[in-house]
Amino acid sequence: MVLADVPLPIALPFGYFPFTKDYSSGIIFPTFGDDYNRGFYLRDGGYYFAINDYVDLAVRGEIYTKGSWGLSGHSTYRKRYKYSGNFNISYLTTITGDKGSDDYAKQNNFQVVWSHSQDAKANPNMNLSASVNFATSGYTRNDLNSYYNNSFTENTKSSTVNLTYRFPGTKWSASATANIAQRTQDSTLAVSFPNLTVTMSQTAPFKRKRAVGGERWYEKIKLSYSGQFQNSLTARQDVFFKKSLIRDWRNGIKHYIPVSATFSLLKYINVSPSITLNDRMYTSKIRREWDSQASREVLDTTYGFYNIFDFNASLSFDTKVYGFFKPMKFLGDKVQMIRHVLTPTVSFSASPDFSEPFWGYFGNYSYFDSNGNIVTRRYPYFSHGVLGSPSSGKSGTVSVQLANNLEMKVKSNSDSTGVKKISLIENLSIGQSYNFAADSMRLSNINTSILLRLTKSFNLNLNATWDPYCYALTPSGSPVKVDRLRIAHGKGLAKLSSTGTSFSYTFNNDTFRRKKDNSRDNSRNNTDNTDEEPDTEEEDAFNNRARAGRRQEDETANADVDGYAAWSCPWSLSVNYSVNYGYGEFDYDRLDFRGKFTQNLSFSGNIRPTKNWNFSFSASYNFDLKKIAYMNCSMSRDIHCFTMTASFVPVGPYKSYNFHIAVKSSLLQDLKWDKRSSAQNGINWY
Repeated sequence: MVLADVPLPIALPFGYFPFTKDYSSGIIFPTFGDDYNRGFYLRDGGYYFAINDYVDLAVRGEIYTKGSWGLSGHSTYRKRYKYSGNFNISYLTTITGDKGSDDYAKQNNFQVVWSHSQDAKANPNMNLSASVNFATSGYTRNDLNSYYNNSFTENTKSSTVNLTYRFPGTKWSASATANIAQRTQDSTLAVSFPNLTVTMSQTAPFKRKRAVGGERWYEKIKLSYSGQFQNSLTARQDVFFKKSLIRDWRNGIKHYIPVSATFSLLKYINVSPSITLNDRMYTSKIRREWDSQASREVLDTTYGFYNIFDFNASLSFDTKVYGFFKPMKFLGDKVQMIRHVLTPTVSFSASPDFSEPFWGYFGNYSYFDSNGNIVTRRYPYFSHGVLGSPSSGKSGTVSVQLANNLEMKVKSNSDSTGVKKISLIENLSIGQSYNFAADSMRLSNINTSILLRLTKSFNLNLNATWDPYCYALTPSGSPVKVDRLRIAHGKGLAKLSSTGTSFSYTFNNDTFRRKKDNSRDNSRNNTDNTDEEPDTEEEDAFNNRARAGRRQEDETANADVDGYAAWSCPWSLSVNYSVNYGYGEFDYDRLDFRGKFTQNLSFSGNIRPTKNWNFSFSASYNFDLKKIAYMNCSMSRDIHCFTMTASFVPVGPYKSYNFHIAVKSSLLQDLKWDKRSSAQNGINWY
């Protein structure tokens, strides 16, 4: 045995294993090591079953000297031109501490991971897809393999299984979906199953099959349909299966029918009327009453069949206005033209007040407050509905939105047309609405957005919301928005209430080299373009020698001054940053909210100083605590026929390390050694 070109006094037996065309099963050799809390262990050992040409199964187990154990099964299946996927299920029993002591704890956790995809050639009308990642709240914290990957920092997990069928020759399709969302922080499960949806794509029901002459106005009317059944429950993991299917699960049926059309007015204005119909069906209704003895609100749920519907209508006008500006000649001829595109949109929408007694969707009750005054409260019967409920209040709203686009056309030698377009402002929009039917605070918030295309690979997108109203205090001292405009009280037009943006970028060797190479190529192109046809043979020979010299320079660009190959060090650094601004604490002196910034920064990178060494890391920074929240580092070394890897978590409550060295050959993949620390032992190992 030779390690890093050093002969060792260790001999390993080799055998001859003949290849065979048939698949075969075999033993999976385990990994041994020790954990501070669970003791010595044998992990990832088991048996591999080669079932047939389409599916296999690997059963692995792990056992610890202090009583912990685990079992897992992994299967991969594939049928060409049909489907493919993999399935993984794991079960862990973790025991920490000594039995009978105060620190003794026993946990049972499991994980189910399933991925399935269907080939488009299998059935063009039906498709089954699945992406399942379900685990109990303590699985990641007790699985040793999770310490050194991104799953350790995941706070939410989601799973989806979807089956879709498209009826041939029609516009109809049906789908069934199951969704599970987990929140690890408080072990909350949000399950939605089954979800059934039937849709009809947009169609023109009045369009003539054999049209004669121009298109009639009624032929432009289009409608679509969507029917949905949803059944969901949100509860903690420990009480989820104790919930009642009738009383705790929320379910309902919804029919959604939008009808719209687009007409042209005065050749340049688009007019789009539309009406939307919603019909919901629920099996329960909640009535609220005031208990004068207990001085509190009480609920009474009645079960039955309840059908509620609502509707709204809208009418919008939009057009485009083009403006062109040509710079003055004394500024140069580099800029050919600047174009400004203004897209104004004006829309009207209206809907009745569905809280009126005529509709029967809202109830009310009265009670005496602490001052002896009668207070009447109106409440919705179906606020618990999983598919929503009709809104209260009459609505008659006019909305105005202005969208802007600014581009510049400049001369360019790199473009075949001789000019290129530069986006100055990709999109700048501002919008606000006014509700004529409201009794107070008729103005909505001002919504603005801007999109700047800074480089080919980076866009800056920023959305902001502005609040035009003032705030005051209720008799109990709580802040509330009141019907007083800020501009009328000397506080400006509006206050920024929320905004935010995020971006990510990856730096590597080519990031700065590209600029240098482009500048060098441009200078060479300019030099070549300025060369005129030589008048003499001496000038022609001189230019040929110069071009040959430049070619030789390119060939030796990758060599150092001594003629040896230049040292290269590939590296990359990815940065992800997001910042959001919103209302924070309330300032009782100024009667206004203070602003609060929320930031998130994560970064990862790797570097290869030599061909055999590789360093990588990933980390996230907590701006509230002003320190690194989590970091995972790893380095590996290629030792010819061996590979060595060290992974460690240097900061945080899960500080730990893992050292691994093994033979690279697949025939000797079980010849390895692992050394692992515990993430919970509290020992400063560094």
